[in-house]
Amino acid sequence: MAVDEIDLLRARHYDLLATLLGRAPCERVLAQVSDLNGDETPLGLRLGALGQAARGADPQALERDFFDVFIGVGRGKLLPFASYYLTGFLNERPLARVREDLGVLGVERSDGTSEPEDHAAILLEVMAGLAARRFDAEPGFERRFFERHLKPWAPRLFEDLEASAVTEFYRAVGALGRHFLEIEVEAFAMDA
Repeated sequence: MAVDEIDLLRARHYDLLATLLGRAPCERVLAQVSDLNGDETPLGLRLGALGQAARGADPQALERDFFDVFIGVGRGKLLPFASYYLTGFLNERPLARVREDLGVLGVERSDGTSEPEDHAAILLEVMAGLAARRFDAEPGFERRFFERHLKPWAPRLFEDLEASAVTEFYRAVGALGRHFLEIEVEAFAMDA
């Protein structure tokens, strides 16, 4: 089945955000992000800002910022899990709902994965797969997945990242993610 060009672009945005929330960027990823230039649209401006931040980034500073924000000693500044953002606790009902929907898609937790499935990077990666039609999902599943698992909390995560990151790079990731998800919320509302 052919995938619409806009959906492929959406999938790339989801993949980019998933990659950058999943771990500090290696040199290869940082070089790829450095190539982003954007355009004069609001989303394009944020992409350009991320590319510029990547060009001037110190990889060690990014690793420190990622560690401080998402891991920390004992706990990071932010806990990028749906359960935490929605209930204040980890491994709660939002995680069970994510697991149910992943089961519908035939996605199983890999043995080497230590993060619960409601981690923002995992959810964004699933959305990339849904947008690019990598999953055999029923019509409307993509919208339902977004509205159940990202819309209620992920924009706030990106807003928090924008406010709490030390590096310009991760502040730019926060701004890009927040704006992209705002667009997605509007687009899914128009499809309703």
